Amino acid sequence: MAGAIASRMSFSSLKRKQPKTFTVRIVTMDAEMEFNCEMKWKGKDLFDLVCRTLGLRETWFFGLQYTIKDTVAWLKMDKKVLDHDVSKEEPVTFHFLAKFYPENAEEELVQEITQHLFFLQYGDYDPSVHKRGFLAQEELLPKRVINLYQMTPEMWEERITAWYAEHRGRARDEAEMEYLKIAQDLEMYGVNYFAIRNKKGTELLLGVDALGLHIYDPENRLTPKISFPWNEIRNISYSDKEFTIKPLDKKIDVFKFNSSKLRVNKLILQLCIGNHDLFMRRRKADSLEVQQMKAQAREEKARKQMERQRLAREKQMREEAERTRDELERRLLQMKEEATMANEALMRSEETADLLAEKAQITEEEAKLLAQKAAEAEQEMQRIKATAIRTEEEKRLMEQKVLEAEVLALKMAEESERRAKEADQLKQDLQEAREAERRAKQKLLEITTKPTYPPMNPIPAPLPPDTPSFNLIGDSLSFDFKDTDMKRLSMEIEKEKVEYMEKSKHLQEQLNELKTEIEALKLKERETALDILHNENSDRGGTSSKHNTIKKLTLQSAKSRVAFFEEL
Repeated sequence: MAGAIASRMSFSSLKRKQPKTFTVRIVTMDAEMEFNCEMKWKGKDLFDLVCRTLGLRETWFFGLQYTIKDTVAWLKMDKKVLDHDVSKEEPVTFHFLAKFYPENAEEELVQEITQHLFFLQYGDYDPSVHKRGFLAQEELLPKRVINLYQMTPEMWEERITAWYAEHRGRARDEAEMEYLKIAQDLEMYGVNYFAIRNKKGTELLLGVDALGLHIYDPENRLTPKISFPWNEIRNISYSDKEFTIKPLDKKIDVFKFNSSKLRVNKLILQLCIGNHDLFMRRRKADSLEVQQMKAQAREEKARKQMERQRLAREKQMREEAERTRDELERRLLQMKEEATMANEALMRSEETADLLAEKAQITEEEAKLLAQKAAEAEQEMQRIKATAIRTEEEKRLMEQKVLEAEVLALKMAEESERRAKEADQLKQDLQEAREAERRAKQKLLEITTKPTYPPMNPIPAPLPPDTPSFNLIGDSLSFDFKDTDMKRLSMEIEKEKVEYMEKSKHLQEQLNELKTEIEALKLKERETALDILHNENSDRGGTSSKHNTIKKLTLQSAKSRVAFFEEL
């Protein structure tokens, strides 16, 4: 009895020790995941779990976002998950998104997964899949852009498809990086905007990004009126709705602004601290972790390059094998057609030879019959001559009959000769027909005995010692690669880098050509104020030199810029 009670108490205590959990749904840019979290978990515990699940190591760019009364907020790492102002209804939903943006995507984004999370799209062009109308369900362009040009959806699809096909075979990571390089030069890339007021109560916009703090006119989010880079800012703090910025130069007065809500100030401070830390981190030597990541990325890139080369060679060999097979099938079909035609010609030759032989036999019999009649006529003439005709009348009649008999005998001799010649000609035609029949049979024999496929085991030509070998077995290809020293691998990577730069330059030229082509179809009357400002910046070179624009705004002293902000 006591043992049973102890067992029940032990089981109850074990049951009580199991931690309570709640369900969390994480929404990424292309998937959803659910996790069971312990009640005591802090934001960092959940964030680390998501990053491990995604295989992400460049965690400093991302965060878990949620919404509080139409205001965006980010999960704090040192605060319990359920202590945030989130809905307690399970599953609790967070969005895994980029919180901070790189200054230079090509240099800073090391992992492919990081690059992919910044931009999700792309697949290689396949004519058998991407047929006419395949973009009908894809929202590749905003409706505002579509309405800005005198182009039908079919015209857009035609141009996009043609360009898409032209870049067939480009690796996904290269395509995504080209997209990010274009995106990062746009004026609003990576900028978080907040409505603020200065001391005078002027309504302005504060922009927070990877470079620093920027002040905008509410009607122009593209070109800042003034900027403060992170390396000029010493301290940032807020009290209630008032935000205070302390410049690095202690001789310069602090400047302040007010936001609409206390919650917005918290968000601004988070973004400022994170962007400032990343700004300073970029300007220091890489940490050991980042160095290891870059080394692994280089090795992975080299491995993928070798894999792509192997696949390209395999693809080329398969295509050559398919072309050879198609050529052999074409030749076999052609030879079958030639054999059929030769067979038909042989049959016709045999029929013609039979007819000629029959006709020659008939002509020969007719010639014999005519010769016999001619002999009989000759005998009759001799008999008539030997007969004595006593009277002149009988003599005259006899002479006339003799003359007629001679004429008849002459005609019959001529006809016999003609028939004999015709028989000779028919014999000659028969001989030619039989010769044609012999040649037709010979050609048919040559066609049926001609090899239609190459030897199964050709002796391969000797290959260089560093050349990968392959074997064709059935429908599969197998490759044997030899070890390659690091020097050669480095040379290949350098060569790939040069080719990539050339591709990137060519891509930029194509973009300019495409822009020029569709510019003529733009409806100027439908342009918005931001479109006009963007065009003006492009004409001045603003889009391609965003950093230079910010740099020009910081040429004045920080003191004069603070004074300018206060007077706005």
